[in-house]
Amino acid sequence: MPGRLRSFLIICVIGLLFACKQKHVRQIPVSDFFKTPEKSFFKLSPDGKYVSYLKPFKDKQNIYIKDLATGAERMATSFTDYSVRDYSWTYNNQIVFSQDIIAVDEFKMYTLDVATLKLKNLLNLAKVRMRVLNRNRMNPDVITIAMNKRDPANFDVYRLNLKTGELKEYILNPGNVTKWYPDADGNIRLAKASDGVNESILYRANNKAPFKAIISNNFKNRVDPIAFTGSGNNFYALSNVNRDKTALVEIKAGTGAEEKEVYASDKADILDVSYSKAKRRVELVSWAEAKPKKHFLNSEVEAIYKKVSSKLPGNELDIVDRDSLEQKLIFFTYTDRNPGSYYLYETNSDKLTKLADMNPGINPGELSAMEPISFKARDGLLINGYLTIPNGEDRKNMRVVVMPHDGPWSRNSWDYDAEVQFLANRGYAVFQVNYRGSTGYGKAFRNAGFKQVGGKIQDDITDGVNWLIEQGIANPKRIAIFGGGFGGFSALNGVSFHPQMYNCAVVKYGLINFFTYLKDVPPFAKPYVQMTYQMIGNPETDANQLRAISPVFHTDKIKCPLLIFQGAKDPRANISELNQFVRELKKRDVPVTYHLKDNERAYFKSEHNRLEMYAEIEKFLDTNMQVKR
Repeated sequence: MPGRLRSFLIICVIGLLFACKQKHVRQIPVSDFFKTPEKSFFKLSPDGKYVSYLKPFKDKQNIYIKDLATGAERMATSFTDYSVRDYSWTYNNQIVFSQDIIAVDEFKMYTLDVATLKLKNLLNLAKVRMRVLNRNRMNPDVITIAMNKRDPANFDVYRLNLKTGELKEYILNPGNVTKWYPDADGNIRLAKASDGVNESILYRANNKAPFKAIISNNFKNRVDPIAFTGSGNNFYALSNVNRDKTALVEIKAGTGAEEKEVYASDKADILDVSYSKAKRRVELVSWAEAKPKKHFLNSEVEAIYKKVSSKLPGNELDIVDRDSLEQKLIFFTYTDRNPGSYYLYETNSDKLTKLADMNPGINPGELSAMEPISFKARDGLLINGYLTIPNGEDRKNMRVVVMPHDGPWSRNSWDYDAEVQFLANRGYAVFQVNYRGSTGYGKAFRNAGFKQVGGKIQDDITDGVNWLIEQGIANPKRIAIFGGGFGGFSALNGVSFHPQMYNCAVVKYGLINFFTYLKDVPPFAKPYVQMTYQMIGNPETDANQLRAISPVFHTDKIKCPLLIFQGAKDPRANISELNQFVRELKKRDVPVTYHLKDNERAYFKSEHNRLEMYAEIEKFLDTNMQVKR
């Protein structure tokens, strides 16, 4: 063989081998994606001397405390039955936290004395929900909490003395208040009331004055108070009144009149506001376009973000906690391929110290980019979403997993999603659709989803899949659909009414019957029932529509393999109805695998159950995505 020809062939072979090597992607273990974070939920003590965090001990989340002066770390709790659920520091170096005792539907609240690590059990309440509203710098032994102890349907406000355990009623809910807003001193001066359709913002000048309505709106309009401005009785709020996109505004409390628009984006709703309680100022607003956006309202805070960003280029940054003097800040950083890290930043010295990675076993370089996409629905409405293409894969004729989000009034955003990255690592393109009704895109887009569950909302998902096929990205014979909650409903609806489109479906805590979903609503959610009737459907006046879309009535239409997961203690699930649904599918010879887990709610808290679930999902997809319809 002539030398030149031999050299050419060798080069070609090397090129092919290199191409094959480039396509090879290491299969990351399931446990690396879904294990409980090694350290998470970092918080600073108000005096800035300690940093606390949650860390698993025998599969349960417990509190650990680090002394910032000495570096010494201590395990502060050692629960092996149920994880610490929520925790917060008080101004006298105690930590308040709760546990959800799932087996008996009981909530417990404790205090932890940081100096001695002694625990005190403050409250044991069966079938009660509670949340801490405020801690008080002037009276550090007392916290303000809301709970539905007196009436399951209504959250009253109490003052709880952490030293004595005394629980005193502060404000009795008249029966229509859905949210309380404490001021910087812990006093409740603003509240939101609802009759199920119309909402009112209530205001009182002081603790002795009666509440009076200052703003009234239909639920399609939104006014959410943030905090008082610090001068006079004006307060900041997120509002979409007389505008399509939610803006940060300033409102005069006495009259409810909007004084001024502080900041608005013409592209998306303002979703979050950073507010300093110590300095009583708004610092920045954030919103989501294709990727997260921020606008700074304070130059001092903007300078801090710029300094930290220069040390961590390419990362999204958020301040998640701060000490009372705001000299120490905890930042959380992330990307679409990085689960995130916590850092301590000291403003006086410009010192940045890594506290922990959320998941140090994950190498971002091995993961896949989340790409913003958009397409036109069949009626011309622009729909946005995200497409994640596996590393090393050609962008054509791919196996695709469609992932409708839970909600429907929520959205997908550009960030790290363990499920998305797990599926992409297994060679699936992952498609997420922010269908009409999704939040963040303005009032008109959200309202376009009303009464369209199972209708135009599902059409948007279908149109997105067809767009992927037309682009040559999706192999039309290898498409699966996977969702939780409302996303689980969308998955079941898809395989019922578009059986030719999907090979199989994976459903977590899926919604199967809108009649029982609306009838069995927990007492504390009843104020939202009439609103839900307008957004989804009324069981009396829209019975035909709800029957037409509820999967429980369409077992005859489902043919493809199903994998279903459900927690037995999920308060929104009708387990006997789900069991019957599965039995009916099996009777019709539908290949269905069903996992019902005791002592789990909607989301599986047990690491063992979680890892088992995703291992099952991996095997299920691997088996069924090989089949050509």
